[in-house]
This record gives sequence, C-alpha cells and structure tokens, in this order.
Amino acid sequence: MSEIKSLARGLLLLNLLAEATNGSGVTELAKQLDINKSSASRLLQTLAQYGYVEKDEETRRYHLGAQVVVLSRSVLTRMPLRDQAKPFLHKLMERTGEGAHLAIVAQGQALYIDQVESPATLSVNTGVGTFAPLHCTALGKSLLAYGATPMPDELQAYTQHTITDPAVLLDHLEQVRRQGYATDDEEYAHGVRCVAVPVWDYRGKVVGAIGISGPMGRMGLDRLPDLAATTAEIGQALSDRLSFKRS
Repeated sequence: MSEIKSLARGLLLLNLLAEATNGSGVTELAKQLDINKSSASRLLQTLAQYGYVEKDEETRRYHLGAQVVVLSRSVLTRMPLRDQAKPFLHKLMERTGEGAHLAIVAQGQALYIDQVESPATLSVNTGVGTFAPLHCTALGKSLLAYGATPMPDELQAYTQHTITDPAVLLDHLEQVRRQGYATDDEEYAHGVRCVAVPVWDYRGKVVGAIGISGPMGRMGLDRLPDLAATTAEIGQALSDRLSFKRS
C-alpha cells in the first residue's frame, strides 16, 4: 500500500520535534525532511491548527503541542502492563510509604507510565508520561541491566554523582544483576534515592520496571536492604501475575 506523502511527512515532523529538546525552526525542519520551506510551513500550520504543535512567538521555534499529550495519555491508559501493575504499585507504596513508579523503555529513555503518590508531606512524584534517562535512574538501570535495551550513546551528567563513564556503568550494571535491584543515589536529582527492579512477562522478557523514590533522609542506607527486599518481592509478584516463571 502506497503511503500518503503529506501524512507521512507530518508524522516524521512530529518525530523530529519529539527529539528536539529546544524545539525546531521551519528552515531546520524543511532541511531535515528534504522539502522546501513553504511546504514545511504549511505542515506546521496544519498541525498547529489541530493542537499537535505549538509555536513560540519569541523564538519562532516549534514544539510538540498539548494534543500529543492527550493522545499519549490515551495510549497509556490502555496499556495491559499498566492495568496489571496498578494494585502492585499501591501495595508497594503502602508497605514502603514512598512513591511507587512503573516505567518502560521508549525512545531510548525510561517512560513513566504510572505511579502511586506517597501521602507523605515530603515526597518524590513523577508525572505519568515523563521521560527520564536510563543510565542514572533506578528504573532505567533495571531496564538496562536486565533487558535488551542498548546503552545510551551519551551519558549526560545530572549531578556530581551521575555515572558518565561507559566502562564504569557496565560494571555498575553487573552489580545490579548480582544484587537483584538497582538504586539511584542522588544520580538524577539531589536529595533523592530510588530503588527499582525489572518486570518480566511470560516469555521471560523484561517489559518494564517498578520501583520507589523518596528523600534521602527517609530512605537512608539503614533502610535500603528492607526497601530493596520489599520492592523485589512485589516486583516478582507482578512478574508472576504476568505469568513469568523462573527456571
């Protein structure tokens, strides 16, 4: 079946904007799509009319619009993993007192597809639909250590604790596999510690990661073994729910 060129270009344009942290201008997008500037401008105007892109009038650069968020939320609410994991997220939050999160790999990052917030006044919550790096988050490390996800091309530093050396990260991921869980000790955000484990499906394939996040003062090293054990126990229960059985 032949594709509709204008539709294909519009979809490619959305993909390009998704990868552009600071947005893109018409000339830049036209060059990337190998079309003339007026065609790129018409595509952007059409997408903007329906809310899929937005133009920053000061910089004259385009960004993804709110309608993309509406679509992503619709997709997230239909994910089988998300549906299956909900009661386990609640149980994890109740037993640890910390915010519980569920993530998958998307676009080379960890995509948060669900969470249950902690009732504590001081808590760490991440919006559903938020992307986070793989190399310096507990959820991301679990996905890297146990899944078939390739190593990121760039290991960006977010704090002074972020691992930015590929060789060091590989050794660290081996440690994650040995201990059965991943941690983030202020590697992505100051004052935050996280613990996570992989989630397996019936094929023995890693389909996501589940974990908790909280302030360092409450998630101290003295609590870490218990928190890790609880996270691993509930993560395994979720994997069992997905019909995965270890050999």
